[in-house]
Amino acid sequence: MSAVRSERVYNVIELVGTSTESWEKAAQQAVDQAAKTLRDLRIAEVVEMDIHCDGKVRAYRTKIKVSFKYDED
Repeated sequence: MSAVRSERVYNVIELVGTSTESWEKAAQQAVDQAAKTLRDLRIAEVVEMDIHCDGKVRAYRTKIKVSFKYDED
């Protein structure tokens, strides 16, 4: 007999992280910042990556969707 799992609801938001080093660090920056105020982060999905440039790469930008547990309180 398997255990019955309770139903869950999650919020999803989009964030853009930036880094002068890499897309990965830009994504990490976004997750680290979100973790300061959001509880129960679950999944981060990379949606888009781009760079800010003016003849040279100035910054990497990573747009992510982050899901976290919905809290009714």
